[in-house]
Amino acid sequence: MKPLAFYSSLISVIFVFASCHKEGKSIVTPVSSGRPYEVLVVADDQCWNSPDSALFHVLYTDVPGLPQPERSFRISRVRPESFNRSTRLFRNIIIADIQDIYTQTKFKYTRDAYASPQMIMTIQSPSQEEFAEYVSRHGQVIIDFFTRAEMNREVKLLKKKHNEVLSAKVQSLFDCDIWMPVELASYKVGQQFLWASSNLNDLNFVIYTYPYASKETFTKAYFIEKRDSVMKANLPGAKEGMYMVTADSMFVDARNIAVQGDYAYEVRGLWEMENDAMGGPFVSHARVDRTNGRIVVVEGFVYNPGKLKRDQIRKLNAALYTLKLPQEKEVGELPVDSQISEE
Repeated sequence: MKPLAFYSSLISVIFVFASCHKEGKSIVTPVSSGRPYEVLVVADDQCWNSPDSALFHVLYTDVPGLPQPERSFRISRVRPESFNRSTRLFRNIIIADIQDIYTQTKFKYTRDAYASPQMIMTIQSPSQEEFAEYVSRHGQVIIDFFTRAEMNREVKLLKKKHNEVLSAKVQSLFDCDIWMPVELASYKVGQQFLWASSNLNDLNFVIYTYPYASKETFTKAYFIEKRDSVMKANLPGAKEGMYMVTADSMFVDARNIAVQGDYAYEVRGLWEMENDAMGGPFVSHARVDRTNGRIVVVEGFVYNPGKLKRDQIRKLNAALYTLKLPQEKEVGELPVDSQISEE
């Protein structure tokens, strides 16, 4: 009976493996390699070393709203013949597939094909000229695709481990929920205002509300005026006459985005302390809480003088997407651009 039981168990295990394989997911899929915001490009010499080198220039674009130039991604590149067992484990991959069998240029993507978590974007094109033109014209789509892939990974990590004390505080004060990094160890409460900070003060989070007045609420000028008044009242400096303000408004970038399938207003820029030398980048989300007729603003800002800030501000930005307004469901995955089809 024991041999029979053994073989029955073995057959069951094989069946499970086969079932997982049929669904495109394997329980033995290796863990992907590479650092956050690192992209491996699979392209031949003609594509990568072309005079325009369109794909390189797109990936090498500076991240907006930072005090010093920092590239959107760390880039590695291999020729197609070197795209082998080890290089296929990269977390973010772009494959330049240029062949005359195609009639048009288009994006498509695959999840977890060789490792997990992994996103592979393939750009199919009939010629090098069309490839370069299409990539240059849709460069922001490529940047947003891999930025969102990394933010979705960060959101999954936050779901498993976030600052539960801060979440409870936000719930009690604002009837909202948000998943912020555990590093935010201390907080300060103001009038419809909460500031949380890490012990080193490098990572910072604020949430505040104000009544929804009109559509004019979602203009850059209105937002900056409201932000400056709230920060001045709640974040004074070490001495009298010191307080946080938004730096040069000409360098503030504002755009409409979607969060939880609803409208949101994203603002990026630099902050500084009036009459002091402190400063750094910030990113804010302003959202409409229709249930309570108010605007809820969540913001992450970084103070890390003399050091790179790209990954810190992106980490905070991912956390902002986890804001759950009253009566909203738990945050889902940030959606991929509709111009990219999944295989």
